[in-house]
Amino acid sequence: MSKLFFFLLFVPTFCLAQKNSDPTPEEISEAKILKIQYPNDDLVLLESKDYVTFDLNNDTHQVSAKHQINEELLNISSRTDIQKHIFYDGQSEITNFGLKYRNNKTAYFKVNDEAYTVEEYFFNDARVKYASVDFPVQGYKYYFEATKSIFDIKYFTSLYFTDSYPIIKKQITLVVPKWLNLEIKEMNFEGFQISKTSTFDEKQNADIITYSVSGLDAVYKEEQSPGPSYIYPHLLILAKSYTDDGERFTLFNETKDLYNWYKSLVDSMADDPSAIKEKVAELTANAKTDEEKIKNIYYWIQDNIRYIAFEDGLAGFKPDECQNVFKKRYGDCKGMANLTKQMLIEAGFDARLTWLGTKHIAYDYSTPSLSVDNHMICTVFYDGKKIFLDGTEKFNPFGEYAERIQGKQVMIENGESYILETVPVVAPEKNKETHVFNAKINNNALEGNVSLTYSGESRASFLYVFNNLRTEMKNEALEYYLKRADRNMMVDNIETSDLENRDDQLSIDFNLKQDNAVSSFDDEIYINLDYNQEYGKWLFNERNTDYEFAHKEYLSSEINLELPEGYKITELPKGIDVNTKNYKIFVDFELTDNVLHYKKVFVMKDAVVKKSNFKEWNETIKNLQSIYNQQIILVKD
Repeated sequence: MSKLFFFLLFVPTFCLAQKNSDPTPEEISEAKILKIQYPNDDLVLLESKDYVTFDLNNDTHQVSAKHQINEELLNISSRTDIQKHIFYDGQSEITNFGLKYRNNKTAYFKVNDEAYTVEEYFFNDARVKYASVDFPVQGYKYYFEATKSIFDIKYFTSLYFTDSYPIIKKQITLVVPKWLNLEIKEMNFEGFQISKTSTFDEKQNADIITYSVSGLDAVYKEEQSPGPSYIYPHLLILAKSYTDDGERFTLFNETKDLYNWYKSLVDSMADDPSAIKEKVAELTANAKTDEEKIKNIYYWIQDNIRYIAFEDGLAGFKPDECQNVFKKRYGDCKGMANLTKQMLIEAGFDARLTWLGTKHIAYDYSTPSLSVDNHMICTVFYDGKKIFLDGTEKFNPFGEYAERIQGKQVMIENGESYILETVPVVAPEKNKETHVFNAKINNNALEGNVSLTYSGESRASFLYVFNNLRTEMKNEALEYYLKRADRNMMVDNIETSDLENRDDQLSIDFNLKQDNAVSSFDDEIYINLDYNQEYGKWLFNERNTDYEFAHKEYLSSEINLELPEGYKITELPKGIDVNTKNYKIFVDFELTDNVLHYKKVFVMKDAVVKKSNFKEWNETIKNLQSIYNQQIILVKD
């Protein structure tokens, strides 16, 4: 048969399926009303239902989960194109995926199934099944259905109520058989009218638990937000145990069960320390102290082992052997932690693998679940202390910890048991950054010397960016950074401390000329004094979530302007002094010995501006902007 015949054969069927799929006047009216309610969204889920059942695989002796999804999608814009997708991996499969028109006829969109890759991942087993779906007019509707099967319940950890689109009505139903001991933890329900019903079905010998809620906003697309487990309502699925033929089998009933599973993966490793023996001897040969030996090993791993995330079934939880990471010169956090451990053991130290969840995760180890942690580091027991070593944090020195793990609970291997500890929290002063500009007026420019210092995470962040530049770009990039990309600025005579040293304070000194900062009219001089204007644009007018900084910040900035002979300041600007639980912003002007001292201090005490404080914050920033916009006026004395 010809291709034309097939095309003609297909067209009537396709047209028949589309018949009566155009929106009704009622659907168009509903879409218009919803567009007013959700002006920033193109699509809503009129109804979304999740239906979860559990089964016991007698062959694998694993509890499996089946997650069925049914959604009614309505276009509220003039036209919308989306990709409807479901993620899965080596521990799951998608057994059903499709869309239907409003008349319940199948919509024949091409369904793609391909590996899902993220730049930071070298290899993972994540896959995505998706279809590109078009909604041609406002009020157009599709029904979506999918079924995802999870082979082992330990990988089925949570169910979220929210979606990428607003949801008018949401329902989650779990059918929990009596042979399964399942705990369902209700998370972030505050502020949401979520109802719950529970009935017993004799035929299925199962509890039917149903949650219902209405009027859910789409998930927020905002940078520097807390992790979703802090914000959105969801259910944590904790499979404790199951019973088969009268025998009880433990899953993750308590933290020790989680640790035992992790330990079983570690015990199955085949580390070969002989591969690292020579390098350890080289790194420790000339060290004068034990601390120097540890530093040499730790810093070598930071400098020479490339971090690449790696997720592939059990390999997403099992560390790679030390000899593999050493030879390849790359590894994920688990492989790097294990290499650190094995090299330190080879050097004679007590070093152990350590699991933790970064600040992106809201839970701690009181919750026995794979959702609790997403990171691994190494702990070395040294001088009566536990020192945490994270090889993925380039340029973090020995004894200093990244903000993302500070205050987080860790689980340290300890033979048949484990140790729970908390990563120390440091004060923002540890990350202090200082800017000092000693300036004079020369024609229409401000000229003088600038001195910058960085410590803690401000230093580590600078070094990481700078040392990841190509060698031939570094000088140019440093000058560009110091000029703030401003064509009115010229810098020269740049002197720096060792820009590869992660232990000492980092310093940069240079000469700065700032053109077009000064204007003269008759006997008056007008000066735009502040070229940095830190935080001046940080208004949170439409933000919905807390703003989280990369780390706690302590910035001290000072401009010391020598007044030209024969001139005085007409009026000193008023400063501000705001000190709250989360931040401190201080600005002051002082005149001593013909020098104007303009001082600023910004302290982000716990690396966050809370949404509840946005009104107060915005008022402070507006006052700060007023200072930045105010010129210093000098007149002849």
